[in-house]
Amino acid sequence: MADGRRESELAGAGSDAAGPSSTPWDRVPRTARRACPALLVYGVATLLHLVILTAMIPPGGPSLRDRLLAWDGLRYTQIASNGYPHGLTDDPAGSNLAFFPLFPLLARAVHAVTGLDYGMAVIVTANLAFAAALVICDLLLTRLYGRRTALIAVVLLATAQPMAVVFGMGYSEALFLALAAGSLLAAHRNAWLTAGTLGLLAGLTRPAAVAVVAALAVAVVPYVVRSRPFAWRPVAAVALACCGMPLYLWWVGRRAGRPDAWFVLQRSGWNTYWDYGRSFIGFLGLTLTRGDGWVAVSAAVLLLGLLTATALTWRRDTWPPLLVYGVGILVTALGQSSYYHCKLRLVITAVLFVVPLARALSRASLGTNALVLSTGALFGCWYGAYMLTAWHYGI
Repeated sequence: MADGRRESELAGAGSDAAGPSSTPWDRVPRTARRACPALLVYGVATLLHLVILTAMIPPGGPSLRDRLLAWDGLRYTQIASNGYPHGLTDDPAGSNLAFFPLFPLLARAVHAVTGLDYGMAVIVTANLAFAAALVICDLLLTRLYGRRTALIAVVLLATAQPMAVVFGMGYSEALFLALAAGSLLAAHRNAWLTAGTLGLLAGLTRPAAVAVVAALAVAVVPYVVRSRPFAWRPVAAVALACCGMPLYLWWVGRRAGRPDAWFVLQRSGWNTYWDYGRSFIGFLGLTLTRGDGWVAVSAAVLLLGLLTATALTWRRDTWPPLLVYGVGILVTALGQSSYYHCKLRLVITAVLFVVPLARALSRASLGTNALVLSTGALFGCWYGAYMLTAWHYGI
């Protein structure tokens, strides 16, 4: 980690002023130049996802737009256009009140500014958030591990994860990742109130924001212990970050007429509740001993692979808040009773498990990098496209 910081400092040591022999590129602000590699990854990853997804849509099947708005995308489109319902519902498909508000609110703003229909506004919002998330992850991982490792990790994050296609769909994962990574980046820079505000917004995006709060707390404690006089901004950051999710749960309770309404809706609509990982362990045992469906077997193997990669990050040079955040995302995804075919989507914002492979590849040859990254990208894009076009259940 120290080597990564040193690399970043050396890379930024030069003056931004344009000298006599400067090129037009040299006159581009350094912040914009730093964003370019991640934005290039976004462009290539999005193109690859769309090409493979389009090729796998059967003739006469749902359009590409329909696929990008499938499942939760339709929910967010309904919320953006019509708002939330009142009261509890007996609908076995679940209530839109279970979906957190920031993403559909931003989609509504995109609709108002651009005039796009609500469905397209949801897709555009997700893709803007996806681009921002890759830039922020690149900046964060550059501070921790250096530019080469960060760029490789961003490529893995955007393409090689089995359900990375979701980042470009009408889902809230991309926005959550942008806010979570932004909160961690701000904390690493000791910009505490920014970190807390972004943590609050993450809490208004997905319930997995508990991992962001835990990571911020881990970042704050040693800083406050060392500070003389007492530093109030870090403590305020954690307090801010703690407000997002409870605020929405309180609002849902008021809207539906009972304080535990959100949890009731999760259980009645999706049979999702906290079970300390019992359903996940049962799924692994059954699938790896008697399972005959390849989607279930592949999900089990891939999730075990992600857990193994996460275990490899338990080392002294891993920044503790990143470790807590990544493990927290895995715990919230695997510790609840959600459907097994959704779990690979629920963990794509963890970031942590791509770090060991990225660090290994940063020391490998260019040819090895090209082979591993291209193979991983093709597999990840194909897997996500298959789950959207051939798999019959929600992702």
